[in-house]
Amino acid sequence: QVRLVEAGGGLVQAGGSLRLSCAASGITFSLYAMGWYRQAPGNQRELVARITSGGSTNYADSVKGRFTISRDNTKNTVYLQIHSLKPEDTAVYYCNSQLGRDLNYWGQGTQVTVSS
Repeated sequence: QVRLVEAGGGLVQAGGSLRLSCAASGITFSLYAMGWYRQAPGNQRELVARITSGGSTNYADSVKGRFTISRDNTKNTVYLQIHSLKPEDTAVYYCNSQLGRDLNYWGQGTQVTVSS
């Protein structure tokens, strides 16, 4: 079965850094677009960053210049390097994998909490 497992969340002070990881299994990883989404209590789930199978990236305006998404196809893992964390970054961060419009999978999420 398909499994996406996130790690690396935690409690950090504003201005700090984190690196999130998402390890995938059960898919041909190199063919899938990978993304990071986040959801804060009372808010919609929003796209944070996405990387295509070809390595093209896009970011939410709120995280440009602070977040970097990357992938290692030899490890079936996608990363989100986060710098200059702000309290408004506090959310559950979810890993997503997608192939076309029909195949879409989600991880369980990892909590990121930023104290002011």
